[in-house]
Amino acid sequence: MIESPDKVIVEAAGLTKVFRDFWHRPKVHALTELDLTVRRGEVFGLLGPNGSGKSTTIKLILGLLHPTRGRIQVLGHPPRDVRMKRKIGYLPEESYLYPYLTGRETLDFYAKLFDLNRQERKERIDTLLDWIGLKHLRNRVVGEFSKGMARRIGLAQALINDPELVILDEPTSGLDPLGTRQVKNLILKLKAERKTVILSSHLLADVEDVCDRVAILYGGQIRVAGTVHELLETQERYRVTLPELPPAELRRVLGMVRDALKDEPDIDHPRVSLESLFLDIVDKAQSTGDASGVRHEGPVAEVVGKGAGKKGSALLDNLVSPPPDLPPTPPAGDTPVPTEHHEEMDDHARKAADDKLKGYLSKRSDD
Repeated sequence: MIESPDKVIVEAAGLTKVFRDFWHRPKVHALTELDLTVRRGEVFGLLGPNGSGKSTTIKLILGLLHPTRGRIQVLGHPPRDVRMKRKIGYLPEESYLYPYLTGRETLDFYAKLFDLNRQERKERIDTLLDWIGLKHLRNRVVGEFSKGMARRIGLAQALINDPELVILDEPTSGLDPLGTRQVKNLILKLKAERKTVILSSHLLADVEDVCDRVAILYGGQIRVAGTVHELLETQERYRVTLPELPPAELRRVLGMVRDALKDEPDIDHPRVSLESLFLDIVDKAQSTGDASGVRHEGPVAEVVGKGAGKKGSALLDNLVSPPPDLPPTPPAGDTPVPTEHHEEMDDHARKAADDKLKGYLSKRSDD
């Protein structure tokens, strides 16, 4: 029995899809007796290798394919019910956009397909452009966008009708770590607003961060399904995190554990994710006030970026000057140009400096 759409957004029972050849002979069994339930307000991850049936499942939910056997309902109605289309937002794996339209015009075009009035279109477009971080590029044509920027516009397009069900196929494809985190935050925001999100991705770390439940498909069948916590937790082992301890105290604690286990415990330091480290470094860099895009840190970059600071000038002098035991190379001619410091020398020091300079120039001509 199909449950109420107040609790369940997508429900499939015995869902089977067989693709046939020209003579209607079975060619590919894309799905076999698939049972699936997606509840309201959750982020559901649909995982599996290429050819496992993920895209077929999504197309059946969207009503783009008809099942060979089994039943499927979306929001309590058959997927091909036109009324359901207004309540669904879909981001395909590849974003197909009109290259001659600007970002704002693209979103306005799709908003008009849903018969939104002018004021509502403007408010939603401004909000979505702000969410995806492209508000300052709203008047640039999409054909000039990078893949990641086009992906963000595609995501905004999927949300323009304020859907109840959002289906995202590889939403972070082509995005840098900052864009990826922004998309994941947006997914969590949709969840907080009681939207239902079906997420298909090969980036398992992204799925782990945002999904409540996941299903792993292989060969057209669900091999395992459940919450992320219960699937990833290892019940047979425990991890204890300790604060920093003096060496003697740490040895005493480990000795107690060793005596209880009759074995050596596994010990390591906790680790943050690479994404967390990356975002932390970028946040610290941006807190300095320079948020003009990509900024390369380091002494050479500081010279190039800031120009004539004292520290930068001194460093640049060190990089391009001759070794400290050799005087600077004079301009063409036999007589070196005296410096202020050179003129203040006494006769003995001047003669010694001149002799050293002549030796240096003689060595250069021999070379």
